Amino acid sequence: MPVLRQLPRWAWPGMAVLALIAGWINAAGYLSFRHQSISNMTGNTSLLGIALGKGDAGEALHWALTIAAFVLGAMLSGVIVQQSTLRLGRRYGVALLLESLLLFAAVPLLDAADSLGLYLASAAVGLQNGMVSAYSGMVIRTTHVTGIFTDMGIYLGHLLRGLPVDRLRLRVCVLVAACFMLGSAVGALLFERMQDHSLLVPAALTGVCGLAYGLYRLFSPAVGDAGGG
Repeated sequence: MPVLRQLPRWAWPGMAVLALIAGWINAAGYLSFRHQSISNMTGNTSLLGIALGKGDAGEALHWALTIAAFVLGAMLSGVIVQQSTLRLGRRYGVALLLESLLLFAAVPLLDAADSLGLYLASAAVGLQNGMVSAYSGMVIRTTHVTGIFTDMGIYLGHLLRGLPVDRLRLRVCVLVAACFMLGSAVGALLFERMQDHSLLVPAALTGVCGLAYGLYRLFSPAVGDAGGG
């Protein structure tokens, strides 16, 4: 995976934090009033199909809006970040701040059992996934782990056959899956105490990361020169 070999060291903790945040958000979605995944569009698409098959227009509209919100978030990432190569100086800070604002806006709506909060959270996760996909050349996802576990299974099969394995990619898989699971665990624990307000923590985390990155980009001449937009 040539793209992974080019990742700078700071990208690794970034992946870990984003995967943790995504797991946290997803756990809150499952534990909230509709008990639905925020980041798993495969399952949500199946639920849309089921609703269509049953002729349940209200449910079909809900799942269609959930998926559309995720796509809208990814689209916003494409507009903001634009480039497909990971480099300091890209506008990741803007994307993270927007994700933070979407999550903050979702909290009172979720607390009121308003589905608009789920759509805003889905847009936030779509934005994050689009940002990471863009900077990693479509290699890394931090908001769902189906592909991660598929890769791990393939690599274990290769090991059993004595075939060469990309150990760097395997480490990425383990890192993202472990952090996503940890985020889900922490999110569940905090949900018991704060309910839907538990999303305020990942909202604040993304905001702090976005501000920190923005300030670093602003005051570091080297980063500014490397950014190119």
